[in-house]
Amino acid sequence: MSAARLVLVAAIAENGVIGRDGALPWRLSGDLKRFKSLTLGKPVLMGRRTFASIGRALPGRANIVLTRDPSFRAEGVRTAPNLAAALAIAEEEARRLGADEIAIIGGAALYAETLPRARRLYLTEVHAKPPGTTYFPAFDRKEWREIAREGPLQRPGEAYSYSFVVLDRR
Repeated sequence: MSAARLVLVAAIAENGVIGRDGALPWRLSGDLKRFKSLTLGKPVLMGRRTFASIGRALPGRANIVLTRDPSFRAEGVRTAPNLAAALAIAEEEARRLGADEIAIIGGAALYAETLPRARRLYLTEVHAKPPGTTYFPAFDRKEWREIAREGPLQRPGEAYSYSFVVLDRR
């Protein structure tokens, strides 16, 4: 089996916001369902603050947390001190799971560090401009080809409409 494809999974508002004070600035059940379907059975790589915002290892996935804190431990999580080590663990887990993708799930610093290596972006474009404290890194849309779009969608009880978009690197 060849190396697993590195993908970024993110929900991004029109103003680039992806988080506010260590949490998502919205609760979109449709986005959470898509996130689960995109990541189940795959290695998920996240930063320590993203893990803290989730609060637990995500079931049905190999959870890898990138942290500079050598004493950090959490149940159901493998840790790595740097990106190279994290990607090596993720590749090992992808082979073990038979997964063809490694999902980067945040936060902003990890997105910025892995965006140049990513082959695909699974984005939820949130059609709003909420206040936030965390932003997705700027990227040149011309380097990407949109291969799928669904929406705008909005379920009852959701504050914002959103579209699911898949971009592949050109």
